This record gives sequence, structure tokens and C-alpha cells, in this order.
Amino acid sequence: MKLAVLFDMDGVLLDSKAAMLATLAGVATAALGRRITVADLPPDAVTTPRVEVLARLGVPNPDELCEVWWNPALATAAGTALFPGVVEGITALRAAGAATGLVTLQTRDRLPWLLSPDVLALMDTTVCREDAEPKPAPDGILLALARLGSSPKAALFVGDTLTDHTAAFEAGVAFAGAGWGYAGARALTAAGARVVLIHPSQIGATLLDLIPGSRPPLQVTMTSH
Repeated sequence: MKLAVLFDMDGVLLDSKAAMLATLAGVATAALGRRITVADLPPDAVTTPRVEVLARLGVPNPDELCEVWWNPALATAAGTALFPGVVEGITALRAAGAATGLVTLQTRDRLPWLLSPDVLALMDTTVCREDAEPKPAPDGILLALARLGSSPKAALFVGDTLTDHTAAFEAGVAFAGAGWGYAGARALTAAGARVVLIHPSQIGATLLDLIPGSRPPLQVTMTSH
């Protein structure tokens, strides 16, 4: 069975926290007719579903308004950037024979805004919001594995939020927390993540050692709980 490593995008491969917060504030501003800044957002805004954040701010019908305003607000938000070492790490995984995939809550039309073509080309499959029930449901992970011809026992999912952790658990897939991401290492550990990576440079072939029985273990620097 082919080994597979799947990734969440925002907070794992892509440093997009500032852009996501700015987008939330932009949608709230458009909906409420008054200026909402990032400072006005709740402290947990970046790890809370967007409709919940907007509802807390008093936005009526937030789900419908996101359909209208989210893409324009995101398109004009502050820039995003790949975390250092991501391209090299994914390239090393592919060179080691692993399949790679992206499981993201972003819609497919946004991917070219957020990731360059060379990065998207490193993914053997991408599962977006419209393709499957979003995380914390396991559907997106399972769909990616089916497309790759892999199985949960031969896979690892790297995510940065509690919903990522839950989705991996429900899918029966090994999980590695991205401690540099949205939730942070402490929250991932408290949620029960047994392995939390501490730097994006740890994305690489040694991630395969976290798939049970994949190969003899190598030394990997990370926090383990």
C-alpha cells in the first residue's frame, strides 16, 4: 500500500493568519456598515468557524453574507507566504516515494490566489471545501486517500487545529500537529495530539516514520506526548 502524507494548508504550509483575520474584519465591515478591525475580533477568531465569529459580532445571516463578501475580502487582504522549508520538505517526501495531498477548507477557486503553481504541482490530489464534508468530519481525508490509492493505516495527516486532529482521529489516520500554526503547540497537546512538530522545516521524508510500521524509525526532532 502506497504511503501518503496529507496536509492542511492554512497554518501548516501557508502563513495566512493575518490575511484570514483581515478577511473576517472586511466581511464584518461590509455587513455591518461600520469599520471592524482585526483588534475588534474575538481572541479565538482564527480557530473558530467564520460564521460563528461573524455571528458574535452581530452580523445577520453570516453564512449567506460569506458567499457574497468572503472572496472579495480575501482577494484584497494582506499577503500570504509559504512557511520556510515547505517546498523542500514536500519534494523530499515525493522523492522518498510518498504520495502527497492537500485537504483544505478553502474553495478550489481560491487556491491559485494562495499557492503558486509549482507548489500545487507537488500535490498528487487536492480536496477542497466543495469536495467533501469539511473538517472535523473525516470525509475529506478519506476522499484524498481513495484518490491516491492509499489507506488510513498507510497515511499521516499534518494539521494545525483541533478540527484537524479530530478529522484525523475519525479517519483512523496518524496525526502530526503543526505547532507553528493557528492553534499552537500547547492547544494541540492538550487536545491529545501525541506528536507535535515544532518547526515547518520538519516537513520532509522523516514524517514517514510517524506512520505505524512504515519503515525502521529514524531520529526526528519534535515534541512527543
